[in-house]
Amino acid sequence: MNRTNGGPDGRGATVGTGPAGGTGTAGGTGTAGSTGTTAGVNLLGLRSHNTALVLDLLRTAGAEGISRLELAERTGLTPQAVSKITARLRADGLAADAGRRASTGGKPRTVLRLVPEAGHAVGVHLDRDELRAVLVDLDGTVVGERNTPLDLGAGADAVLTRVAGVVEELWAERDEIPREAPAAPVASAAPGEPGEPGEPGGPGGPEARGDGAAVRGRRRLSLLGAGIALPGPLDHARGVLHRVTGFPEWDGFPLRDALSRRLGVPVVVDKDTNAAALGLAVGGEGGSFAYLHLGTGLGAGLVIGGSVHRGPRTGAGEFGHQVLQLDGPRCGCGDRGCIEALCLGAVARGDTDEAARVLGTGAANLVGLLDIDRVLLGGRIVEAAPEAFVRGVREVLEARARRTGDTPVPVRIASGGGQGGGRDGGEGGHRESGQRVAEGAAQSVLAPVFGRGDG
Repeated sequence: MNRTNGGPDGRGATVGTGPAGGTGTAGGTGTAGSTGTTAGVNLLGLRSHNTALVLDLLRTAGAEGISRLELAERTGLTPQAVSKITARLRADGLAADAGRRASTGGKPRTVLRLVPEAGHAVGVHLDRDELRAVLVDLDGTVVGERNTPLDLGAGADAVLTRVAGVVEELWAERDEIPREAPAAPVASAAPGEPGEPGEPGGPGGPEARGDGAAVRGRRRLSLLGAGIALPGPLDHARGVLHRVTGFPEWDGFPLRDALSRRLGVPVVVDKDTNAAALGLAVGGEGGSFAYLHLGTGLGAGLVIGGSVHRGPRTGAGEFGHQVLQLDGPRCGCGDRGCIEALCLGAVARGDTDEAARVLGTGAANLVGLLDIDRVLLGGRIVEAAPEAFVRGVREVLEARARRTGDTPVPVRIASGGGQGGGRDGGEGGHRESGQRVAEGAAQSVLAPVFGRGDG
C-alpha cells in the first residue's frame, strides 16, 4: 500500500508499506536524497523527504548546531515549513537547542542540534566463523559492541538464536546508560504484539534470552532496527539468502523476515561487502570506488557516483567468482578457477605475493569495466599483510595503465571503523574489517532516515 502525505511542511513523499522488515525505498537501489522507510513500521515518523533533509543537516552540523534560517536556505524550504518540521523533531526528542548565535540585526538566532541518543541501530556482521555486532546512535557512533565465535553452518535456528541473544545483550547494556532526552518514538509494534506492559517482553518481562523479547520490550521505541551483513549471494530487496558460498543449506532462507519476527524490529539484510562500502561512503569516501574484501571469502562492494550499486537483482559485487583460469582449482561455488579459489589457495600455500597479484588482476578487470576512481582493500587476510597486498595490487594496476595510457587508479587499505572513530586500537586488522562491516550494516538502517536511498 502507498500513502502520500501532504501539508505545508512539505510532507509530500510517497512511501510504500508492506511486511515488517520489508522496504519502501529503503533497502533497494536509489539515488541519494530519496527517503526510504522500512515498510510496515513508522520509522521515526519519517514520511517526508524534507524531514530527512533537515535531519541530515542537523547531523552534519554537529554539536555547534544550525539555525532555522540556515536550514531554510540550505533546503529551499520556507521558514514556516522548517519551523513545523523542527517543532515536530523537538517534540519527538530528536532535536534540541544548542544555544544562540549572533545575527546581522535583530535578536540572536536559536540554533538546533541533533540528539544522537534519541535513536539507535544495531549492525551485525555474520561471517562464516564469527559474529560481530555493534550498537550505534543516530550519529553512527558505536556505543556498544560484541564479538563471538559462530558456525554459519550450525543451522538457521542456532544462528538466529545467537544473533537475537547478542542484540539483546547490546540493548540491555544500553538501557543502563543515562540519556539526555526521552527515547523518541522511532518504531512501533502493532497492537497486541509482544512488548506491551505486563506481557512477555514488556517492561518487567524476561531478560535477554535469545528470543528477542528483551528487544521488543524495554525501550524498544528508540531502536530503529537491525542491519545484518553476511557473505552472498543474496536478495537484498527481499532479504532472502541464496547459495551462500560454502553453505548451500541457506539457499532460499528468508533471513530478514525470520529475524524481524524474533526481534520485533525492522531488519535489513545485505552482503558484507555492500555494508562496508555503504559505511565508507557515509563516512566521507566520495566518488566511485570498489571495496575488495578478502577474508573467509572474496567479494566487492561497489559505489558508483556516491551510491552503493547492487544492480536490478541486487546481485552485483560477486567479484570473487569471476573465472580467471578455466581449468583452475574447484571453487566452493562449484565453478573452477574463480579468483576467490586462486587467492585463498595462494594464501594457504603461504604465497602472499601471488595472492596479491591475483587480486590485482581482478581489480584491473573492475577498473577496465567501471572506470572507478580508486580501489580500497580490506578483510582479515589483507589486513594481516597490508603492505604486500597494496604493493601487489598497485603493480598490476600500474602495468595496466602503462598499456592503456591511462592514469593509474590509486589503491590503499580502506579506512578503519567508519563512524565509530578509531575504536579498533591495537587489536589488529581482523577486528578492524569486522567492525567496518558491522558499522556499515547499522548504516543500512540509518541511511534512509537521513535521506540516502542506497541503504
